[in-house]
Amino acid sequence: MSDPYIQNLFADRIGGKGYGKGTEIYKFEKIKRAKRAALAANPGGQIIDMGVGEPDEPPFPDVVDELYRASKDPGNRGYADNGAAPYQQAAARWMKNVCGVDGVDPNTQVVHSIGSKAALSILPAAFINPGDVALMTTPGYPVFGTHAKWLGGSVHNLPLLEQNAFLPDLNSIPADVLARAKTLVINYPNNPTGASATPEFFADVVQFAQRHNLVVIHDAAYAALVFEGKPLSFLATPGAMDVGIELHSMSKGFNMTGWRLGFVVGNPLIVKAYADVKDNTDSGQYLGIQEACAYCLDHPEQTQQIAAKYSRRMDLLVGVLQKHGLAAKKPKGSFFLYVKAPRAATNKTGQRVAFEKAEQFSGWMITENLISTVPWDDAGAYVRFSVTFQAKGEAEERKVVEEIDRRLGQNAFEF
Repeated sequence: MSDPYIQNLFADRIGGKGYGKGTEIYKFEKIKRAKRAALAANPGGQIIDMGVGEPDEPPFPDVVDELYRASKDPGNRGYADNGAAPYQQAAARWMKNVCGVDGVDPNTQVVHSIGSKAALSILPAAFINPGDVALMTTPGYPVFGTHAKWLGGSVHNLPLLEQNAFLPDLNSIPADVLARAKTLVINYPNNPTGASATPEFFADVVQFAQRHNLVVIHDAAYAALVFEGKPLSFLATPGAMDVGIELHSMSKGFNMTGWRLGFVVGNPLIVKAYADVKDNTDSGQYLGIQEACAYCLDHPEQTQQIAAKYSRRMDLLVGVLQKHGLAAKKPKGSFFLYVKAPRAATNKTGQRVAFEKAEQFSGWMITENLISTVPWDDAGAYVRFSVTFQAKGEAEERKVVEEIDRRLGQNAFEF
C-alpha cells in the first residue's frame, strides 16, 4: 500500500516524509519494555523502581483540603489566562522567605506556568530565530533545545563532567558558537547528576552572560529540595535579575507532579516576553489549583519534610551501593543519585557480562535483579537512581534498601 498523502505533509522538524517510520526506541520506552519482559520471566517478582523520578506520596492533606475549598468557589471556574494575583504574590513571598530574594514584584516579575516543561517549551519562541544557538548542559532535560531546533536554531551542549563537579565549562564554548548564542539553560540542583551549584558558579554565569549578551534560564525545579543549609537561587546573585529568569515548580517540592503548576520569575522584560507567548499558547492553569498552591508556598515546612525523607533514603542507598563497589556519593539536594556504571558484572551462576554503555548495565539490572534505573551515556557511562521508590515510612524504606542490598549481593562488579 502506497503512503497516504498525509505522509508527505509532516513538518521537517518532526521527521518530514519519514515521520513514524523510524525504528529507534526512546530510552524510557526501552525501560518500560525491559520491565515487562523481566516480570514475565519472573512471575510473582517485584521490580524496585528507582528510575521514575516522581514523588511516591500525594500532596499533604491540608493542601488537598484547600483545593477542595477552592473548587467549590464559582469564581474559579473561568479562564486563568496568565495567572491569578494570589499565586503571584505567594511566589514573591516564597522567593524572599525561602530563597532570600527580596524585592520581587509579583505584578511584573512573576507569571505562572503549567509546569516547568511548558515554560521550557514556550520560552524559545521569545528568543530563538533561525541560526541562533541555545547553550545547554548535557546530560539534561532536552525540551528547551527541542523547541529551539524546531524554530530553526541549534543547540551547543556543555558536558557535565565529574572532574568539574558536574558544572559546565563555560570557557570551552568556541568563539563562533558564542557569537550566535542567545540563551544559556542551566539546572541546579541538577537532573540527572544531583549536583548543586555554588554562589561562585552563579556569579561566573552572570558575568559570562553580561560579557556575551546572553539570556540565562535557570530551571530550578528542585531548588528547595536541599539536605543542608538553605536553597540557593540564581536570582540571589548580584546582577542575575539583569540577565535572566528562574523556573520554579510545585511538582517536586510539594508532591504535585500531576497538578502542573510552577512559575517564571526574574527579569521583568523576559517575564513579559514569556507571558506574551504564553498568552498565545495556553489559557492558564485552573484557578483552584493556583489557590491551593499559593497556600503551599506559604508552608515551606512541607518541602522541608519531603527533603528530610529523601536525605534519609539517600543515606541508606549510598551506603548499600558503596558496599558493593559503586562510587556513590550523597548529593546536596534533589532526589537523584548519579553513579558511574561498572564495566562488567558476574551473576550468582558465574555468568559474566561486560557493559560498553550505561544503557546495557541498566537493562541488565532490570533483567537480572529486577531493579530499575535510568542510564545516561551523554557524558560518560552513568546510571541515575531515584530515591522516590515506593515506601511508606522509615521501616519500609529500610526494607526496600535491604532488598536492594540482597539483590546486588548476588553479583560481583568490575570497575
